[in-house]
Amino acid sequence: MKEKRWVIPHTYAIIFTIILIVAMATWLIPAGEYERHEIDGRQVVVENSFHYVEKSPVSFFEIFTSIPLGMEKGATIIFYIFLVGGAFGAIQATGAIDSGIHKLVVKMGKNEKFLIPVVMLIFSILGFTTGMAEESIIFVPIGIAIARALGYDAVVGTAMISLGAASGFIGGMMNPFTVGVAQGIAEIPIFSGFAFRAIVYIFILSAGIMYVMRYASKVKKDTSHSVMYEVEQQVSTVDKKDIHSGFQEKFTKRHMLVLFTLAGGIGINMYGVFNWDWFLNELAASFIVIGLIGGMIGGLGINKTFSSFVEGMKLVAFGALIVGFARTILVVMENGVIIDTVIHYLVNIISGLPATLNVIGMYVFQIFLNFFIPSGSGQAATTMPLMVPLADLLGIERQVAVLAFQYGDAISNSVIPTSAALMGYLAVAGIPYDRWVKFIWRLIIIWWAIAGIGLVMAVLTGVK
Repeated sequence: MKEKRWVIPHTYAIIFTIILIVAMATWLIPAGEYERHEIDGRQVVVENSFHYVEKSPVSFFEIFTSIPLGMEKGATIIFYIFLVGGAFGAIQATGAIDSGIHKLVVKMGKNEKFLIPVVMLIFSILGFTTGMAEESIIFVPIGIAIARALGYDAVVGTAMISLGAASGFIGGMMNPFTVGVAQGIAEIPIFSGFAFRAIVYIFILSAGIMYVMRYASKVKKDTSHSVMYEVEQQVSTVDKKDIHSGFQEKFTKRHMLVLFTLAGGIGINMYGVFNWDWFLNELAASFIVIGLIGGMIGGLGINKTFSSFVEGMKLVAFGALIVGFARTILVVMENGVIIDTVIHYLVNIISGLPATLNVIGMYVFQIFLNFFIPSGSGQAATTMPLMVPLADLLGIERQVAVLAFQYGDAISNSVIPTSAALMGYLAVAGIPYDRWVKFIWRLIIIWWAIAGIGLVMAVLTGVK
């Protein structure tokens, strides 16, 4: 009889379990409230105002009515994610991003000195502007073919693509799916703290580039240093020289115009955020315009543009709807009047610690939670309603709480087995998970350390 292997529960199952636990907690945890008042348009907790109130436990049926209420409360963020995903679906369908990157890497040929940093830089830009993650899976075969042609292995080809995008995702300066969502919940200006994030991003990207280049150099000198040595020995010489593998479309003037449209649209979004007080609704509207114009310029036509728009929304449906499920946790806690009690307990536990240790505690908590909720937007919706008032009471800037979430969420996506993007990369590349862990674990520790130092600096400098 075969022994059953433990299967990691579905993300929605995990969140629903949390909802049930929180509902039960409303029967056990005393109800309590803080007083709140408005400062500069934000609801802020009044220190030392906590008091217990009459219990209001959540009934069995109320658990399920809380789910549509959670969807309703998260509607702005949910539809923002859908519309941004739709816009990128239309842009992606034109083939402009695919062919543009393919043209770049082929044009560079065997100029190995610049290949790895340039490719990683390009994908990192896509990571911090569009939140590219799973979308970059399609480029992995090209990256592997080029890497093998230059005497490297499949790990180098995969790392150029995946870790490039991951570096930008971690930096997150304009990532609409993590930073944008978290800042919206925290009621701070969208994409504020850009300069500080950019500095940390430079360190993250530089560490990633040096790590991959060092590994590539070792493999080039001696193939036995490859974590994929046995597999690479079985790859044919033809496969190792075919840098066009998996992609044939020519880069055209249409593609160039589509990329200009995307770049120009992102530029307008940046200007709108910093000068016109644009928020999620305005950004979503802007992305609709970018998607429609890009689709038409790219030759999709009106029908194909909208069908690609819908396909793009389908791709982000998992992450978008999980925001509503995660918001249900907050709804249940609010209905049971225990959210402030939980915050009060947390404050009592860590209030005696220095602010720098408080933020590291938040950071470690987010890293732990990311294993179970690998969706960035879902994790933001789950944790930020707790982290924001906690930060207020501890005298930590809300921006720092967002940073703790951002780094805790993003870095471990490159190593945890619950990450859809990572599993997609490895499946396409044919890299066993244990080999990838053997390759990347040191970089993950380096990235965690860089982000941890960044968080301490954010507290000390009072980043807003």
